[in-house]
Amino acid sequence: MKKLILFLVISLVSVGAFAQTAKSKMSKTDTTVKKIYTCPMHPEVVSNKPGKCPKCGMELVEKKTPAKKKETMKKD
Repeated sequence: MKKLILFLVISLVSVGAFAQTAKSKMSKTDTTVKKIYTCPMHPEVVSNKPGKCPKCGMELVEKKTPAKKKETMKKD
């Protein structure tokens, strides 16, 4: 019986440590910003690295994402 209890305690501790490690890895990937490159003349051409457009040969430029506007509260 003592071996069973010891086994359960060790199992729970191991699962908790694994969950904590997985959670910390997820938070690191959430903050990573992926750059996307596109052709100025052909916006349908998209790449995850800089290079040249296969249609016209122009350099791909980093696509700018619109900044989120902060909502302001009206004071009455």
